[in-house]
Amino acid sequence: MLDTIKKTLKSQQSLSNKKEKKLLKYLNSQDIDIEKRTALLRIQTEVLKALHDSLYSRGFIQLMPVILSPITDPLNHSVYDASIHYSKQQLQLTKSMILHKQLALSMSRAEGIYIVSPNVRLETEEKEQSLRHLLEFSQVDIELRHASQNDFMTLMENVIVEVLKHVKSQCQAELAVFESNLIIPSRPFPRYSSESAFNRYGRDFEQILSDTEKSLFWITDYKREFYDKEDPNRPGHYINYDLFYPEGFNEALSGGEREYEYEVILRKLKERNQDPSAFSSYLKFAKKGKLFPSAGGGLGVERLLRFITKQANIADVCLFPKVPGEKIIF
Repeated sequence: MLDTIKKTLKSQQSLSNKKEKKLLKYLNSQDIDIEKRTALLRIQTEVLKALHDSLYSRGFIQLMPVILSPITDPLNHSVYDASIHYSKQQLQLTKSMILHKQLALSMSRAEGIYIVSPNVRLETEEKEQSLRHLLEFSQVDIELRHASQNDFMTLMENVIVEVLKHVKSQCQAELAVFESNLIIPSRPFPRYSSESAFNRYGRDFEQILSDTEKSLFWITDYKREFYDKEDPNRPGHYINYDLFYPEGFNEALSGGEREYEYEVILRKLKERNQDPSAFSSYLKFAKKGKLFPSAGGGLGVERLLRFITKQANIADVCLFPKVPGEKIIF
């Protein structure tokens, strides 16, 4: 079947068309990389199993993902609209389930929840050069009721170590295909504040630390979305964290403690020039005091696979990659 498609493409005079060249290149890569693709899918299966087993063993409850909703993570850096109009309502494609995780804890007695959540983020075209951004990806989204920053960071260090140990044990042949010498990190992982890292390394502190660190590490205290909790004792500082891979593989997870008080959420929305009416259903929950303190984060599945297999380009760990700025083939 692939040979037939390729012969047809080659015979077309319009082969000079850039889009068709990319399709031909993609089809050729399927012949060349079939062994790697098979090994990758086996590793991916074991990663997801290990993540599930690790969280299930700790009593976490699994939720199904939300794909469409009137509300989603705003992520102000995106310039493209990822919404659709249906039955006189504007619905958002999920960028992350952070708001729904908070609501889910309020609607149940679960102490910990997780979701393997598809996310759509229409990143700008220049993100293609990062080799780690996708328009469509999955993350394991986790939230802990009444948890602190330290609670969540400790949890994730344990989970990550368990996952890597499982993959190293179960996927020796597959790791060999990628020539990946998977090192199990020691706990606790190093921690840096964004302020101290910026003062020492400058604007590119994340990449510099990722290039030079020998183990996974944390960076804390980023100013970002309204839902990350502001330190009540240090205004302008935030109780949040990102987990990073060494060897230059950059960000693994992003998360933080959550704002849950209505007046604080409303103030922070206005400070960020966001329209509160866009979050009206969420704000109603908060105003009634139905949100709880929690901490959580989202672990990118494709980025974890990229780190485990030591692939330079995140597109190489996806069967159907959606890369910013590139023609989508399938």
